[in-house]
Amino acid sequence: MANTNLITLTQPRSAASEAYRSLRTNLMFSSVESPIQTLLVTSAARDDQKSVTLANLAVTFAQSGNRTILVDADLRQPKQHELWDLDSNRGLSSMMVDDGAISDPPLQATAVDGLEIICAGALPPNPADLLGGQRINEIIAALKQRADYVLFDSPPVLAATDAALLGIKLDGALLAIRAGETRRDHTAQARQALERVHVRVVGAVLTDAPRDNQVAY
Repeated sequence: MANTNLITLTQPRSAASEAYRSLRTNLMFSSVESPIQTLLVTSAARDDQKSVTLANLAVTFAQSGNRTILVDADLRQPKQHELWDLDSNRGLSSMMVDDGAISDPPLQATAVDGLEIICAGALPPNPADLLGGQRINEIIAALKQRADYVLFDSPPVLAATDAALLGIKLDGALLAIRAGETRRDHTAQARQALERVHVRVVGAVLTDAPRDNQVAY
């Protein structure tokens, strides 16, 4: 049974699921001149539901017929293996040290056709150094050859430099903002921190916004 946080699977006709599909469409067609194939999803601070947001967004990308890889690059407090009930012994950190894992990535299948996950793997002592190094460029290039879209989870912007270091290597970044929780000044600080190093912030998504229970048609 799908995790209840994966509303795009458990309640595919809900208003929230339709909102995720609209977000996917907006991202896919946000810029004809600079299309987005690789995307970072992050947040300003903790508990902004960025991992749940990314998981649901990845579902919608795959459901629209796109080969999609979700990478848990939050090497501090990874969540994707919990959301998908996967083994996180091998993952992105394995690809950092194992040359064979570049050509044969530790992809794990999901119940969603076209969606595969790379978990975080063993947590390293120096995540920022790994995400800012040359090796991650090779990993990104290898994954782009295998998918139409590669979506990355990362630690919150204000918690570590990881998001900025990874974001500059990707086509864009999306900020998750939790209604009633995320402070406005934190959101502004996070965006400024990303744009300061020339990360392309393509937008923000508001989570936990009040909604009714109407079915989306």
